Amino acid sequence: MAGLTLWWQMHAWRTPETLAATRFKSPDGDVGLSFSLLVPARHEQEVLEHTVHRLLRSSHGDFEILVVVGHDDPETTEVAERVAEFAPDRVRVVTDTHEVKNKPKALNTALPHCRGDIVGVFDAEDQVHPELLTHVDHAFLSTGADVVQGGVQLINFHSNWYSLRNCLEYFFWFRSRLHLHAQKGFIPLGGNTVFVRTDVLREAGGWDENCLAEDCDLGVRLSSKGKKVVVAYDSEMVTREETPGTLMSLLKQRTRWNQGFMQVYRKKDWRQLPGLGQRMLARYTLMTPFLQAFSGVIIPLNVAVVLFLDVPVGIAVITFLPALTATVTFVFEIVGLHDFGQQYGLRIRPVHYLKLIAGGPFYQLLLAGAAIRAVWREQRGRSDWELTRHVGAHLVVEEVAK
Repeated sequence: MAGLTLWWQMHAWRTPETLAATRFKSPDGDVGLSFSLLVPARHEQEVLEHTVHRLLRSSHGDFEILVVVGHDDPETTEVAERVAEFAPDRVRVVTDTHEVKNKPKALNTALPHCRGDIVGVFDAEDQVHPELLTHVDHAFLSTGADVVQGGVQLINFHSNWYSLRNCLEYFFWFRSRLHLHAQKGFIPLGGNTVFVRTDVLREAGGWDENCLAEDCDLGVRLSSKGKKVVVAYDSEMVTREETPGTLMSLLKQRTRWNQGFMQVYRKKDWRQLPGLGQRMLARYTLMTPFLQAFSGVIIPLNVAVVLFLDVPVGIAVITFLPALTATVTFVFEIVGLHDFGQQYGLRIRPVHYLKLIAGGPFYQLLLAGAAIRAVWREQRGRSDWELTRHVGAHLVVEEVAK
């Protein structure tokens, strides 16, 4: 697992040409598409207004913003309606009346109201670049894509010990690994800054309301139908977000994602992919939660065997072979952290590199724990949506960087 993950993380950095190809190309003509931007918001009154005002600063001339709020969430509704009054020609409020709420239900509630050629999805805490829509428009027109996945980056790396690794994890995923998936023709889409042609989205039936990873599911279904997906990552255009504020919040978030991947795996849409390599990549990617859960159980047992049992030297050496991939991974992560700091104008101090290395084993244990919890919840038939609360910590980092 470590070897494959390392190889995929390095995809964008293998050649200068590959790295250059991952960025948005500069628009060289007039824009030609219209956008419907969906912002589902539930108990997001602390960050929603800033996000919508940021979207309103877009340099693109043809877009609308649909804020989706729950009928039982008066605080967020009040904020949404205030912003809609500020820009009635751009912003509309759509009310989700489902008794049981989740993100895909909110998105499907708004889909019939979309007037644009392209549907874009953003989270309520997103910090969106004003030029992003113009670049996405150009990407659609110049490539003939059905889907354009933009970059997302957690930015508050110094909030706590795990936020550093969380930020770097996003950096590798959106900067490198998603480009490999798009190249291979199988991609689990990211949750926001994803843009889909409206007719393609409606033909696909929107989002699966019973899936905890509706973004991954949509990507798998569109990949299986042969839709063209383009991925672009540019530190200037990336959508900035914040890490979960507590360990429990991070654990619940990763549990939801892992359980969603298992649900997508069991739906078996990935079996419709035309190529054997695509199906193998899909199977491995969607089975990652099972593999992480297994490693969370077996690795402590392996360590105990080495420390407390008398085993032959050959077996002991083989048992410690994963330390080689771990060491190489740490080295690559250190280089990646330096690159992350340079691209975002953030000051990375020596203590941050020490935290990165020291926190590695504990972070992997947390991920394994989330995977085990996801398997347990899935086996018990629990699929309630555990919401991640946002407070705008990434906005504080932005001010510090300035």
